[in-house]
This record gives sequence, structure tokens and C-alpha cells, in this order.
Amino acid sequence: MVILIAEDNELILRTVEYKLMKEGHEVIATTNGKEAIEKISTIDPDLIITDIMMPFASGIEVLSSLKKLEKKIPVIVLSNMGQEEVVIEAFDLGASDFMVKPFSPEELLLRVKRLTSNNRN
Repeated sequence: MVILIAEDNELILRTVEYKLMKEGHEVIATTNGKEAIEKISTIDPDLIITDIMMPFASGIEVLSSLKKLEKKIPVIVLSNMGQEEVVIEAFDLGASDFMVKPFSPEELLLRVKRLTSNNRN
């Protein structure tokens, strides 16, 4: 599975990247939304994990670009903003799951497994 991560917090990015690679996934790490949007248009990841608040483009903009490209890729949204409006907007734009920071990397792996196994069927 190819997983794209868009996260501007270096510690979170590297932790998630390490955990996913340890599980056998190919990981493409980006540190801002603009870079993630560019990668999405050139590669076809099996799953996207994106933060909401990032430089240059937000996670909401990443979801919007996916919708415009008509790509049906599962997306897990990470945010320390657990506000209801952000969650609703993310799900309206096609997010598959939402996790509030701080989160357990083990729980994230369980959610990744659930979404990627659903994707294979």
C-alpha cells in the first residue's frame, strides 16, 4: 500500500512514517498541503493521512482537491482542532476518518488497516 502523509509537525510525521513503513507500507511524506496536493496529482496513493492546519494549503484544501480530481482515496484527517465545524467540513469533503491530536500511533495503525482492507475488497 502506498500511503501519503501530509503533516507539518516533524515529530508526528516521522513517527507515523516509521510505524507505517514497519508495517510494510510505502510512505510518501510531505510537510505541507501544497506539496501533498502536487503529489496526489502525480501519484495514486491507496490512503492519505493529512493534518488540517498546515502551511501553504490546509487539510481541507487537500480534501477539496481530491474531490475536484474525482479521486476516491480514503483519507484520515488529523487535527488538534476538535471543533465540530471542522469535522463536519472534512466529512462533507469525503474524509473517511478523523483523529484528534494527540493520538496513539497504534490506534492510527488500526484505522489504517481497516481502511486499506476495505479498499482491497
